[in-house]
Amino acid sequence: MTKSDLIDVLCETQKVPKGRAELLVHVIFDSMEASLKRGERIEIRGFGSFEIRNYRPYEGRNPRTGVTVSVRPKRLPFFKVGKELKERVNAGAGAAAVKSAERAGAKRAPVAVSEGDSSAEATPTGASRATA
Repeated sequence: MTKSDLIDVLCETQKVPKGRAELLVHVIFDSMEASLKRGERIEIRGFGSFEIRNYRPYEGRNPRTGVTVSVRPKRLPFFKVGKELKERVNAGAGAAAVKSAERAGAKRAPVAVSEGDSSAEATPTGASRATA
């Protein structure tokens, strides 16, 4: 999803004029950027958190020439996903995978069996089942 997609969704769901939706999205992103520049942490409950991570200087190599290059210290934003969002994404991915498997008529592939276990076939969930 792009910023313009987000603006379009805001217009459709909240019946907001496009100019106002664009302003709202820009204000939110600008305020998040300003907070991160000040070194503040941003936490959005149920979504995740943003923070700045500081990296020390180090000696790197130019991959094309192999020449040693001095890399300056830097501050980069880091996003950590929240528990609720992680659960929602995983639940959605599981449902999508089941639907696509049902459409394709596919079966789950068995997992490789260890050498000592010739009487049972392992399933993707880690449980074993007897073979006939």
